[in-house]
Amino acid sequence: MTFKEVVRIPPKLFGMKISEGALEILREQYERTVDKTHGIIVSLHNASVSSKGKVLQGDGAVFCEVEFDALVFTPEVNEVIEGEITEIVEFGAFVRMGPIDGLVHVSQVANEFLSYDKKTDCLVGKQSKKNVKKGDLVKAKIATVSLKDSIPNSKIALTMRPDGLGKKGLKSKDEGKKNVKEKKGKK
Repeated sequence: MTFKEVVRIPPKLFGMKISEGALEILREQYERTVDKTHGIIVSLHNASVSSKGKVLQGDGAVFCEVEFDALVFTPEVNEVIEGEITEIVEFGAFVRMGPIDGLVHVSQVANEFLSYDKKTDCLVGKQSKKNVKKGDLVKAKIATVSLKDSIPNSKIALTMRPDGLGKKGLKSKDEGKKNVKEKKGKK
C-alpha cells in the first residue's frame, strides 16, 4: 500500500539524504504495528519526499510531506493460510502466519477428539492416532480476526476441520498400512 504523511525529521538526521531520514523515522514509528483499517504493517520502503519542507519557529526539525510504500498483512475471515506450528498447548496449537500467530483451538484441529500428550508435546487423535506437533506445516482457515492496538493484543482464531486443511502430508498409521497393502496387491 502507498501512504502519504507529513514527517518531522530532526536535525540529527540532516547528514543523510532527506528521504532516507524520513524512512528511518517512519520505520521507527510504524513497522511491526497494527492499523485497524489496513492490518499489520510489516515493513516500509521507497520513501519519496514531495515537498521542500517547512521549519517551525522554535523547532530545528524539518517537516516534509513524504509518500512511502508499506508491506501490510491483512488477515481476512475465510482466508486459507499455510503456516508452521510454533507451540502446542493443552487447549490447541499456535500457527505462525507471517508476522502474527493464530490459535487453532483443540476442537478445531480435526474432526475427532484430540488430547494433549505431555510426554511428546503434541495433540493426538483418540481414534486415528494422528498427531500435530511443533514444527509441522499446516493449512488452516481464518475463522475470526480481532486486531487491537498491538500485535500481542490482537487475536486470530483458525480452524483446520474442513476437508483439505490440516497437517500437510498427514496420514494415520492405518491409512499408511492400507496404502502399502494396496500397492503390494497391484504387483
